[in-house]
Amino acid sequence: MRYRILLPLVALAAIGLALVLKGGDIVARGYMNEAEVQAGTTLRLAVSALDGHLKRYEALPALIADQNNIEALIFDPKNQGLRARTNAYLKEINALLKSSDIYVMTMEGETIAASNYDSPVSFVGENFIYRPYFLEAAKGRQSRFYALGTTSLKRGYYFGSPIEIDGIIYGVIVFKVDIDSIEASWSGGDDRIFVSDPEGIIFMTGSPEWLYASILPLTPDRIARTEASRRYADAKLRELPVRHGTFADRNVMTIADGGVAKEYLVVSQPMPEAGWTVNVLMDTSSVHKQATTTIVAVLLMLCLAGLAIAIFMQRRARLDERMQLQAEARNELERRVAERTADLARVNSRIEEEIAERRLTEQRLRQTQADLIQAGKLAGLGQMSAALSHELNQPLAAAKTYAETTGVLIDLGRTEEARDNVKRISALIDRMASISKHLRNFARKPNEKLGPVALDDVMRDTLEIVAARLKAADAELEIEIDPAVKAVKAGAVRLQQVLVNIITNAADAVEGLDDRRITVSAAVHGDKVMVSVRDRGPGVAAAIRERIFDPFFTTKGVGKGLGLGLSISYNIVKDFGGSLSVADHPEGGAVFMIELDVADGNLLEAAE
Repeated sequence: MRYRILLPLVALAAIGLALVLKGGDIVARGYMNEAEVQAGTTLRLAVSALDGHLKRYEALPALIADQNNIEALIFDPKNQGLRARTNAYLKEINALLKSSDIYVMTMEGETIAASNYDSPVSFVGENFIYRPYFLEAAKGRQSRFYALGTTSLKRGYYFGSPIEIDGIIYGVIVFKVDIDSIEASWSGGDDRIFVSDPEGIIFMTGSPEWLYASILPLTPDRIARTEASRRYADAKLRELPVRHGTFADRNVMTIADGGVAKEYLVVSQPMPEAGWTVNVLMDTSSVHKQATTTIVAVLLMLCLAGLAIAIFMQRRARLDERMQLQAEARNELERRVAERTADLARVNSRIEEEIAERRLTEQRLRQTQADLIQAGKLAGLGQMSAALSHELNQPLAAAKTYAETTGVLIDLGRTEEARDNVKRISALIDRMASISKHLRNFARKPNEKLGPVALDDVMRDTLEIVAARLKAADAELEIEIDPAVKAVKAGAVRLQQVLVNIITNAADAVEGLDDRRITVSAAVHGDKVMVSVRDRGPGVAAAIRERIFDPFFTTKGVGKGLGLGLSISYNIVKDFGGSLSVADHPEGGAVFMIELDVADGNLLEAAE
């Protein structure tokens, strides 16, 4: 009997020993997988931000090199008048493009014009013939280089382009792009992000104390190559105290930062075009703690299981010795049934609590969605506020003029003309009240259920709101609604918000183009109504089309949109039981298609 009790305990002890020896690595690998996925996401975001920021300026040097001012100056670099005009032109372009510096050099490397000509650190007169970006461009190639400016002592990424006229290279134009804004976004996070050059020197980092430190040994060859291009000017280079190793089959890096050694999971991605390697370091201390906690918890469970087994076997021995006492056996059985019933009652109670929590979470989610829709509407109204203010100021100014002339006409006894002025003032007031009413209804939080909605009425209210934006963009709105379209299953205010968002985006797309027509059409297809909004703009690229309905995704500049309009519109139409999609029109421009259900007869009768 004793051996029967000891055998399970020995087995549990063996399992515990194996867990201590090998289980830690297995558990750590699981947590390291999660950490690696999280670090990989951070890395992709950082690489995308850097790549997008640089590509904005990649083609600009070649475009600016073809300007008449640049070509004239490169032929006559001593002409002070040409220098002054070119300096002013480069300064204006630099301010418009928000780049760091733009400058023009002769084939001898001398800078003859620069956007910072009037600053204390002007490049004019400086010679940068030793820079790789100049040497590459002088050979007729588009060049790229990143470095610390020897004159401005400011880091930047350089794009160089040859100034080529009739097949002959006469000079080089260079764009310097500031990267401080992207670097600033890396500060304060849990992960450490830095960019290193081929020599292992850290050029960008969210940790300023690591700047110009090297994660590789600073051998004489590496120092010589760095100093030959004067990439980091007079900056003091140093080696970062790094020790490489592995943990849970992953490459890790231990850095003695401030006298305290920390271990990091390393995830890297090269950017060949830029000549960089982007690295994300994730602190592994949490992984160690989680793995240790898990092992301790499992060991504790094994101990409890061993204790339970020992107790069970001991009770079994006692039961075997007291088989004749049937009454005690029945009492023991009833006790166990009671315990199991209590356990089931506790489980049921927990299930009821979870159901209540999930219902509460669903209510909060719906409220959050409603608040997000309202925020999108108010953001759209904010973007149209200037045009709407102009739309209201015009009738106010006209009403003031009519009121002043009415008093003069009454004094002159010309009552008929004064009465006509009063009627015009009344008409202007009605117009302003109509605009105000539609804006107030649009801005109000909807609390409506789905029902039959007349598309003509929604379109008429939508026109009241977007009229000012269309007028500001000088856009022409064409409406083609099939008379067979009677009513759709939707909410009037929310459907109005969808149309306002899409038509406003169409006005943004055609503004400044030759063809500024926007066509809104609706037709019945079986039991569906297809509403399409087509513009004559540049259309939607395939890469953008896949993400256009994602929250906070926008192609507009900073301050011109939150990236919520189309995401909110997509979810509104989905709540209606319909769908919202986008495609390019064969004749040019983008087409947004809204598919809605036709309101059935029961809904129409109830509405009537």
